[in-house]
Amino acid sequence: METKEFEFKGFAMNGFLALFIEFAILGLGVAGLVLSELSPIMLVLSIIVLMLAVIIWPIGFRKLEPNEAMVMIFFGKYRGTFTQTGFHWVNPFMTSKKVSLRARNLNPDNIKVNDKTGNPIMIGQILVWRLKDTYKAMFEIDSQTMAGGAAGNTATVSVSNRMRAFESFIQVQSDAALREVAGMYAYDENEAEADELTLRSGGKEINEVLLSKLNERLAMSGLEVLEARINYLAYSPEIAAVMLRRQQAAAIISAREKIVEGAVSMVRMALDKLKAEGVVELDEERKAAMVSNLMVVLCADESAQPVVNTGSLY
Repeated sequence: METKEFEFKGFAMNGFLALFIEFAILGLGVAGLVLSELSPIMLVLSIIVLMLAVIIWPIGFRKLEPNEAMVMIFFGKYRGTFTQTGFHWVNPFMTSKKVSLRARNLNPDNIKVNDKTGNPIMIGQILVWRLKDTYKAMFEIDSQTMAGGAAGNTATVSVSNRMRAFESFIQVQSDAALREVAGMYAYDENEAEADELTLRSGGKEINEVLLSKLNERLAMSGLEVLEARINYLAYSPEIAAVMLRRQQAAAIISAREKIVEGAVSMVRMALDKLKAEGVVELDEERKAAMVSNLMVVLCADESAQPVVNTGSLY
């Protein structure tokens, strides 16, 4: 969606120069009061000049720090975004709404979602965001109501309240995006197909998908997420114990496979060595018995207790 934002093109001058002009106008007003005895018209003009210098003129002073901006409105019409840092004077009849363009962190609470296979999991994220488009942020979403202007007077809303309103909007959208991304992938490899990306193994790829989904949702609001990453991932408490036992079983099976593979290799090497060096001649039955004994010794969880045969081989 294209933006309607543009730089402020109204009249603005250096604030210190405007301050000097105010003092000059104030001096003219005081001089007019001194000379007002000469003419009633002079008295009226002096009062008007003093009102201009004391009441109206000071309203036009504006101060901006780096990475701040002011959305300028003239009787309800958007007149641009003022971004010049420093002390300035603008039309006092313009309303300004100050916002911050600095990057901010957001660490929402962990949420419970279902992964691709339907398992309930707890997942959390951390975001770095900033305001990118002031027009969309101020006028495409109802940030003024969320910021809580007093009796509908949005000019009284502080910068912090306005930024908290943006943060609240991001939090809702980030929860929705995180639920969508979590539902696209399985929790781990035990539930996924071969070579399929999972939440646990995805890492950078999952974070990139999450960032893309977030910025798609926030495009209309003028807010931009600079970085998004999953910082918490676990099974939901109601199934955590069961899943832990399943992971333990999978680990035991994997370890047994390695042990058996190594034991078979060692038995084969022993038989080949005995045959090659002519240590002993074994028939098939004795080979089977030897293989059985070696496999028991090599695959047992506890150390084997040897039994010494002092009789004949047979």
